[in-house]
Amino acid sequence: MTAELTDDTLVDTRPLTLKRFHKATLIGDPSLPPIPRSELPPGPRWPALVQTIALMRFRHQFHPYLYKKYGEAYTVRLIPKSRPLVLFVNPDVTKEIFAADPAVFHAGKGNSVLGPIMGEHSLLLQDGAEHHRARKLVMPAFLGHALRGYRAMVAEVAADTVAGWQDGEEFRSLDRMNALTLEIILRVVFGVTDEERLAELRPRVTATVDINPAILLGWAYPRLQRFGPWRRTIDNAVELDRLIYAEIRERRLATDIADRKDVLSRLMSAGDPEKPGDQLDDTELRDQLITLLLAGHETTASALSWALYELGRDPELLARTRAAAASGEDGQAWLEAVLKESMRLHPVIPMVVRTLMQPATVGGYELPKGTTVGPSILMSHQLDSNFPGADAFRPERFLPELSGAEAPSLHVWIPFGGGVRRCIGAGFSLMEGAEILREVLTSYDVSAVGDDKPRVRNITSVPRRGALVRVTRRP
Repeated sequence: MTAELTDDTLVDTRPLTLKRFHKATLIGDPSLPPIPRSELPPGPRWPALVQTIALMRFRHQFHPYLYKKYGEAYTVRLIPKSRPLVLFVNPDVTKEIFAADPAVFHAGKGNSVLGPIMGEHSLLLQDGAEHHRARKLVMPAFLGHALRGYRAMVAEVAADTVAGWQDGEEFRSLDRMNALTLEIILRVVFGVTDEERLAELRPRVTATVDINPAILLGWAYPRLQRFGPWRRTIDNAVELDRLIYAEIRERRLATDIADRKDVLSRLMSAGDPEKPGDQLDDTELRDQLITLLLAGHETTASALSWALYELGRDPELLARTRAAAASGEDGQAWLEAVLKESMRLHPVIPMVVRTLMQPATVGGYELPKGTTVGPSILMSHQLDSNFPGADAFRPERFLPELSGAEAPSLHVWIPFGGGVRRCIGAGFSLMEGAEILREVLTSYDVSAVGDDKPRVRNITSVPRRGALVRVTRRP
């Protein structure tokens, strides 16, 4: 745990930002020795750079190609140093990975590509005792009673935004949902109320989220950080950090922090009852806020835009969802099912991974230390064996009382990962998405304009055409 920032260090937080980028890498631990191909499942023999580009930039074609050619287990080689990533397409192996000893299966190293932005204290990057401590301190801000407090705040922001839409207007729903979820992050998660600071934060946050995959690839080559888009990424991060640290410092001086209901204020108040005085310091708070931003902004926005697109293509489904939106609490389960099906049919993240800290057997393969493993979310979500009629948008598959079958297990529906590393904000995401759908559909009918398909934006996938829709005000 680092010390809180002092008045002197707040003058220039740039060294804290640069420190993160100097540690940049893509995946796994590049200091480990090479792993022979003979010890791994089969995979393409292309150069590691080509495989890395295919995995990051052309994932929607690459994952199905690998599955069709190599079956339920395949190896991809990534820069730097041709580090191996072994992906599995079998729910039993997914269950095995999620239930494995977290001391051996490290998630933090598998997510290292996010390090320069999120920071070393991010829940997504920590492992072992550090992760356990941080999760214990962050978790109370995302339990049921806290979510109920956020719900009214989310609904208020959503209602204000939707009220500004025009009858008969056509727009890219991804853009509207990105703007709305950003506002929710800034007001409900960060707790920012000052309009001047909000105006400063919005473009910095947007630039942080809208990173070209080439920027991520460049982090494997630190010398690139002095040039062009890589340099601009660092400069933007410096300014965003300055604003966030200023907000944290001012919040610590606030006299009403115990009465505030935003996530940041709750995190500041959180502590371990077994260790009095153990709280998140300023750097840890910054890292968790950025984690919540990146994990919960565009991911939720993409799921919502796909949901509106799918509803707009099916008048019967739209009517059913509109009725759920108007029925209050009774319709909550259906609204959440719509979101879950959107996340299934249109995965935002392609995979969830762990790096082995010692040799382990995974899916029947004896894999050496340093191998990164994980299930392919893309393939898991599109197989008929996991989801009958997988190409169809069917929210009822998540409601056994309507489908007549068991709800999909958490080893086949995995947008939030699984096991002890399952996304801590999953409940917030579903609550937020349901409230936004409720506000939209109680005011407007939605129709899709044209077809759409996914494209890779950074580490996420989004609608290529922005999920274009037309909204018509309801009487």
